[in-house]
Amino acid sequence: MTTTQVLLTIFVIAAATFLTRALPFLLFPAGRRTPGYVAYLGNALPCATIGMLIVYCVKGVSPSQWPHGLPELVSIAAVALVQLYRRNTLISIVVGTVLYMILIQKVFL
Repeated sequence: MTTTQVLLTIFVIAAATFLTRALPFLLFPAGRRTPGYVAYLGNALPCATIGMLIVYCVKGVSPSQWPHGLPELVSIAAVALVQLYRRNTLISIVVGTVLYMILIQKVFL
């Protein structure tokens, strides 16, 4: 890439990043009520994110082969318990991911 192309690429990336950060403040100013669909998405997306991660985690599981999906099952149970206890999506995702990585790399070889 030429210097001009590199600079143009950096500018476009910076502008897109700024726009994605500023757009919510422009669309939903502080003095106005948040639209119902945005509030709904704020409530629904954390559960949808965890559901998507569960599907991704178990898509390649073969119940007929060792370890029969045990690391996935234990990790899913941990995510569910942490989510019920803490009600914090980020903590639930981190705990489930870290536990799953430990299980597949150290326990179920």
